[in-house]
Amino acid sequence: MSSFTVTDPSTGKPITTLERADVAEVDAAVADAVHAQRSWAALAPVARADALRSFARVVEQHVDELAALEVRNSGHPIGSARWEAQHVAQVLNYYAGSPERLIGSQIPVAGGLDVTYHEPYGVVGIIVPWNFPMTIAAWGFAPALAAGNAVVLKPAELTPLTAVRLGELAIEAGLPEGLFRVVVGSGSVVGQRFVTHPDVHKVVFTGSTEVGTDVAAGCAQLLKPLTLELGGKSANIVFADADLEKAAAGVPGSVFDNAGQDCCARSRLLVERSVFDRFLEMLEPAVAAWKVGDPHDEATQMGPLISASHRSSVQGFLDGAEVAFRGSAPEGDGFWFAPAVVLAQPGDRIARDEVFGPVLAVLPFDDEADAIRLANDTAYGLAGSIWTENLGRGIRVSRGVRSGVLSVNSHSSVRYSTPFGGMKASGLGRELGPDAAEHFTETKNVFYATE
Repeated sequence: MSSFTVTDPSTGKPITTLERADVAEVDAAVADAVHAQRSWAALAPVARADALRSFARVVEQHVDELAALEVRNSGHPIGSARWEAQHVAQVLNYYAGSPERLIGSQIPVAGGLDVTYHEPYGVVGIIVPWNFPMTIAAWGFAPALAAGNAVVLKPAELTPLTAVRLGELAIEAGLPEGLFRVVVGSGSVVGQRFVTHPDVHKVVFTGSTEVGTDVAAGCAQLLKPLTLELGGKSANIVFADADLEKAAAGVPGSVFDNAGQDCCARSRLLVERSVFDRFLEMLEPAVAAWKVGDPHDEATQMGPLISASHRSSVQGFLDGAEVAFRGSAPEGDGFWFAPAVVLAQPGDRIARDEVFGPVLAVLPFDDEADAIRLANDTAYGLAGSIWTENLGRGIRVSRGVRSGVLSVNSHSSVRYSTPFGGMKASGLGRELGPDAAEHFTETKNVFYATE
């Protein structure tokens, strides 16, 4: 068994040391989950619903504690971290309504009655990234539990603390021992064991496209179903007829939120050529005003990057790039990085690859067809925004851009009540929305002969 150090990205100083689980510990957690799941699935739907609401209430009582943990472990600004903790409770409350609504179908057939049932997979393995540790975990474990499954969850080694605490709060709320287990360790051990373990019947992975393809290949060997939410290189398309002032004011939040460490970040800004220069003039003061600083400060809008190595990776995208202007960031300890706006060409690496940092690539376009072409000129297809006052244009362009989540005249990406997921190299399947619990079940069809 080995240990690792969890670091505060705003100071670069250690917070705590945790032990990595080995394969034997993963197997023990799965065995406990198998046992707990049988009883959990046998409960009346209303009892599972009540248990999830109890979990939500306990999370609500610990919002400030969870937020403080996230600030320290992830560098999220306190306002964002508080929203994230509240979001976990909201997701639990939303899916608490699912157990009583997992309704099958009665299908007319000759000679009898045909009925479908939603049966839980059993044990679900969920692998969570470091950028939004609480919220992305909840998107998986809440509907999975609602559907009658047990969950074994692996947080990222960089940001495990809120997931560990949520596992403890689940027990405090009265969920059965073993039903929701958090196992801390490396992806090559814990995550890989989720993929190969015969009693883990579904895997949910959020992370890089490179690792996601490996997870998918491993699951394919066992014909194991999975959900993948992977990378993004989302476009923010601004037409000349848009409310330019509103669009410019919204750009920093669309790409610099969470220091750009967001798969939905609108990291490509496509502006109609006739207003290109004017829009950049409007954007520069908005970027300058974006407050980067101490994540404990209520006024802070952006904290540090997650690690020194990730900061080096983000900086590498600026090597040789034409930087138009930058914001500001603190100096000294911590993994700080000033937001950057870069003038790019369509074939540039910075215009095609995911930076996962506060870097915005700006490109002009000529007309609707050109905007759609540029928006689709990437392997990814997760999110995006379209700014126009022309309703018809908004509809045409949104249908033409190959992304799973788009918004017109806003930068909205995620609501727990609507489906979330990507096209192309951005993933497989969907999370959230009213049907999410069904995605954690298998449909069983039974024919009852009456003749």
